[in-house]
Amino acid sequence: MTTLTRRMLLGLAALGLYAGPASSADDNADNERWQAVRKSLFADRPISEDARGIVELDTPVRAADAAVVPIAIRTQLVQSPARYIRKLWLVIDGNPSPVGAVFSFTPESGRADLETRVRIEEYTHVRAIAELSDGKLVMDKRFVKASGGCSAPAGKDLAEAMASIGRMKLRVEGEPVAGQPALAQLMVSHPNVSGLAIDQLTRLAPRPHYVRSISVTYAGRPVMSADVDFTISENPSLRFYFVPRGDGELKAQVVDSSERTFESVLPVHSKS
Repeated sequence: MTTLTRRMLLGLAALGLYAGPASSADDNADNERWQAVRKSLFADRPISEDARGIVELDTPVRAADAAVVPIAIRTQLVQSPARYIRKLWLVIDGNPSPVGAVFSFTPESGRADLETRVRIEEYTHVRAIAELSDGKLVMDKRFVKASGGCSAPAGKDLAEAMASIGRMKLRVEGEPVAGQPALAQLMVSHPNVSGLAIDQLTRLAPRPHYVRSISVTYAGRPVMSADVDFTISENPSLRFYFVPRGDGELKAQVVDSSERTFESVLPVHSKS
């Protein structure tokens, strides 16, 4: 569990905000749970909800599977040293751990776009909050109808999942062009055990065991990093951008909650 997530959980428990739904309708966007998260993360900093031209959150209205909900965060701001998106927070109000992920970017990201899959425990608002390099905060949100994702049993036998834990695959879509943002995908074989799913035979919950940090570099320069938790679905998948410049290595490092470290390296050749 990341320090940030642990602090959030302790703070919400102290406020008595675990019990009951975070919101039962789309008009309850200013619910108590979100207010607690907002105060813990941002204090009194203003957050603009006019996200046009900066960030857009794309989610299904109703999820087919609450344990595997596709999430896309799309940005319209070109990452440049003069102005770029520095951080993105993914907040799911109704989840046991509301702050599901915090992503950090650099101008080398090219674009601060992300696609992944998450667990959602109850009908809730999902939020993407972007922090720009000038300190401005901008938010886009969606209401998603899904329930039981965090407490759902694993998709396959845990022993089988553990046998392949840490296998990683990096790939780049298309033919990279030097100086232009290129789309990449990282796939990690990991059960991402939430610790909330009760075994129907033993009536016990397994020990939480999940990916907690991801870092990606290209040619030794940071591209993107993330602090995550069991909010991310089993076998985490992450699509992101980077800017190739000539030939170099795209490298991903993953650390899980048991302090196990996994790495994958992909040589990238870009045309000029």
